[in-house]
Amino acid sequence: MTDLVRVWIVPVDVPPDTAARCRDVLDDGERARAAAFLSERDQQRFTVAHGALRILAARELETQPATLTWAPGRHGKPQLAPPWSWLHTSISHSGDLVAVAISTGRPVGADIQTLVPSLDTVGLAARFFPPGEDGYVAAGHDASARADRFACLWARKEAVVKAAGGRLWPNLKIAVHGHDVIGCAEPSGPHRVADVRAPAGFRAAVALTGAAPFAVEVAGWPAGGTA
Repeated sequence: MTDLVRVWIVPVDVPPDTAARCRDVLDDGERARAAAFLSERDQQRFTVAHGALRILAARELETQPATLTWAPGRHGKPQLAPPWSWLHTSISHSGDLVAVAISTGRPVGADIQTLVPSLDTVGLAARFFPPGEDGYVAAGHDASARADRFACLWARKEAVVKAAGGRLWPNLKIAVHGHDVIGCAEPSGPHRVADVRAPAGFRAAVALTGAAPFAVEVAGWPAGGTA
């Protein structure tokens, strides 16, 4: 049976009732972390991301969002505490969007990236990406195409690293262009990655630990209101 990953694309600017619900389900630690941001926009982004994660995970588990707890796993990645540790989650945010991913049985990593045509993508790719990928970025016909290629590769790398629970910098040299199964450098091991459909101006990816194939379902949230 093919594993299934569900990915939700969430706007930071959710309706007021949804924003209030996201705030209500956070635990004390998450509220403190949100309040520590100096910018109200950053507070909103954190609150919506973590609130949406709680609401969507709770819906999968048929429990209340506020009852869920996460704890650092083997490599430091937050994972759901028992009795829900079989459900794996990941969140990412960039610009005005948040990505939430949930899978059962296998650790998951998701990443979403805003396209930034003004970014020196050629220089960054030459510095951080492996041979071949820097040339792929540089071969884009204009700044927008180069930004698109760069964001796609970066999202795939981050998704793999998040699934593995490792650190990004030691893994930027892993080759992800044209590959479905990626060998993570730290911690080592195979991970399957797939691109995720994202709104215009964004690129996204999701990865699961292990080489086995998986299916992806993508949806928006909230769909016409709160979940």
